[in-house]
Amino acid sequence: MLALPHHTHPGGLALSNFLRSARSRLLSSLALGLVALPAAAALAQEVPILQPGAPGQPPKRLTAQEAVRVADTRFSADDVRYMQDMIHHHHQAVQMAALVEGRTSRQDLRDAAARITASQADEMRFMQNWLRERGQQVPEPAAANAAAPDPHAAHAMHAAAGSHSRMEGMATPEQMAALAAATGPEFERMFLERMIAHHDGALKMTEHLLDRPGSAYEPVLEAFTTDVKNDQKAEIARMMAILGQLSPDPRTGLKAGFRDAGQAARNMKLVASLPKPTGFFDPRNPAGLPPVKPAKGADAAVTPTATPAATPPTAAARDAKSDPDFGTRSPLLSFANTDMAFSKDLLAVGNYHGFNLYRLGRDAAPVLISSVVCPGGQGDVSIVGNLLIMSVEQTRGRVDCGMESISEDVSKERFRGLRIFDIADPRRPVQVGQVQTCRGSHTHSVVSDPAARDAVIVYVSGTSSVRDAKELAGCVGNIPGDDRTALFRIDVVEIPLADPSRARIIDSPAVFADPTSGRLAGLWQGGKHGDDTQETSRTDQCHDITVFPSRKLAAGACSGNGIIFDIADPRKPKRIDAVSDPSFAYWHSATFNNDGTKVLFTDEWGGGGRPRCRVQDRRTWGADAIYDIVGTKLEFRGYHKLPAAQGEQENCVAHNGSVVPVPGRDLFVQAWYQGGISVLDFTDSSRPVEIAYFDRGPLHEKHELLGGFWSSYYYGGRIYGTEIARGLDVLELTPSDQLSANEIAAAALADQGELFNPQQQFAVTWPAHPVVALAYVDQLARADALPVATLADLQAALGQAKTRVDAKRRDRALATRLEALGTGLAVTGGDPAATRRVAALRDTLTAVAARLR
Repeated sequence: MLALPHHTHPGGLALSNFLRSARSRLLSSLALGLVALPAAAALAQEVPILQPGAPGQPPKRLTAQEAVRVADTRFSADDVRYMQDMIHHHHQAVQMAALVEGRTSRQDLRDAAARITASQADEMRFMQNWLRERGQQVPEPAAANAAAPDPHAAHAMHAAAGSHSRMEGMATPEQMAALAAATGPEFERMFLERMIAHHDGALKMTEHLLDRPGSAYEPVLEAFTTDVKNDQKAEIARMMAILGQLSPDPRTGLKAGFRDAGQAARNMKLVASLPKPTGFFDPRNPAGLPPVKPAKGADAAVTPTATPAATPPTAAARDAKSDPDFGTRSPLLSFANTDMAFSKDLLAVGNYHGFNLYRLGRDAAPVLISSVVCPGGQGDVSIVGNLLIMSVEQTRGRVDCGMESISEDVSKERFRGLRIFDIADPRRPVQVGQVQTCRGSHTHSVVSDPAARDAVIVYVSGTSSVRDAKELAGCVGNIPGDDRTALFRIDVVEIPLADPSRARIIDSPAVFADPTSGRLAGLWQGGKHGDDTQETSRTDQCHDITVFPSRKLAAGACSGNGIIFDIADPRKPKRIDAVSDPSFAYWHSATFNNDGTKVLFTDEWGGGGRPRCRVQDRRTWGADAIYDIVGTKLEFRGYHKLPAAQGEQENCVAHNGSVVPVPGRDLFVQAWYQGGISVLDFTDSSRPVEIAYFDRGPLHEKHELLGGFWSSYYYGGRIYGTEIARGLDVLELTPSDQLSANEIAAAALADQGELFNPQQQFAVTWPAHPVVALAYVDQLARADALPVATLADLQAALGQAKTRVDAKRRDRALATRLEALGTGLAVTGGDPAATRRVAALRDTLTAVAARLR
């Protein structure tokens, strides 16, 4: 539409009327095709213009102007709805900003409220004029306030009147009332959290509009949506900075940097940090920064010059890194660290580029003994005896581990599946076997017991596209009605230990099929679960399957569902139960507790590369979900998400972890990408709580880069974490009121076996040692479950017993005393956890007494 300005002029009303009249005549002429058109074209317009009705109904005759309006693309119904909704959305922001006066003395918060009021009011006027000029209904939310001047009362009226309360980021009437009732620091925190969520909602509304075909076609509206996005993002960044100053959690607002990022820790300490080995990072760009845009007049983008990984950059270098204008596309994950596996004193660290082997010793820092370059991603690893198994999924993977790319759609050189290496000499690993699969191997699970003598069974989870049958025979993609498809399956691989080169797929069971109809797509079909829920991926794959051989169970995190399997026959896994969750976008990983009575599932909302732990992000999205196994059913108990707000530059979501073997408790150490490492107590499944953490600031102060911890696992008394961009970290737990020195020592004494693979669990046991008994005593003392006098007697007797046991001395009298103390134990109250701990303490006292006799 040609929009001429309505400015006043010395000519007065006559000129204004003239302009309007001229515009009307011009538009009418254009619509009727009467402006300098040939006679033939003019005659063509005299033919009747018809619009057919429904079958059986007569056609409707249209004027030329009506015919044009039918296909008018200047603005769409989505544009109109967006502007109408955004007026209400902006109005609530103004209402919230009005609450600042008299509730805080912070000048930065008052300035933010003033900016928001001015910008939102100005944009509301623009949107109202835009609608008015196009003859659309114009919301007047301020009119509602005349009847209800109180801001949250007005919002309640508005919410009751229509669907606006369901708009992204809108505060509920209850939230507005709580905000109005708060003052001081409580108000400041609530205001920032609500306003950040509100601004983020406006961004999502704008993104939804731009995703609609034909929307924001008009240049003025396209420019407006761009301004909205820029203004909202800038204001969110300013408010996040203020919130970081208010947050009592030191993880919020940590300084950015590659080697010099800020650090925060609680009940955990960093004891060693190793950079990536030579050959596993680009020395010109170790942090993996995007290319720098060329300066004006330059011909091509340049790779950012960065200090080598082992050398901290100078202040001048850091300042220089902040100044360039980076491109929007990040490098491939060519050198990203991934998962880990342990065998005795050997540590394998996977990488998209291959893997590295380290020797563990008494010193905290592992010693690098070999590096193997074999690209293909994602490089998850497991160890069985002298074999190392690695997952390969990317199309660039080659049979010969070469680094040359494969450009052909079909190539006999391409490898996607399981690689098998002989690491009998870990200084010189040799590839001895391969199993090609239709969807590659994103992850894998070693099912067999480590004592297996003949063959190892491995479950392969592929999440990529199905290969062309010309490249790998038998691969069938998503062809409707073809049950041979490689989708909706896992692969069961057998690796003969005597000859790994004969490894092969022995079955590809359709584990998601409907048991009644046999339909392959028998579980979650993809999409939303209803209003205000996540959009969950379709279940046609598993990301992780964690096996617990001694329990004959496996837990699968399978895109749209959480599943438990019966693996009594490892070659024939059978689905027992499956659950879905409206808060989960992508079921990513699963971990049993030590008893095999619970499963902790994680949701990788955003795929791991997005900031999903911000103030505005929901506490149940991108989180852990804890289920108890009751009989053969999974029963939901609770959620847990990293409690510290992370910034826009920090990719953060729930990721890989393991049990921390403290007797009497269910503890889980977990990686959150750039959210750091966290230790969670989920002994009470419905009330999980964080008890320890370690975190660094983002890789870059302005640019969002993929980084942080991929995995964190407890092994041999320490916590190991693979940092995607930085390297390998080793940490130790430290005593606190939530975790005692005895509990930490008991975990270090735990028998985890001599093998740890990411998706394989074995029941942990503890020796008959006084420290283990003292760990139970500390837990009972923390819960006030035993009389003070009883606790004192136990601590004194077990202290003496520790001295005797460590010195390998016998003491029959002390043994008798410990047995008597165990016999006399009685729980105060009816806490089931305390009852279980007392029973375990009694058994441990009896076992320690036996050692002393």
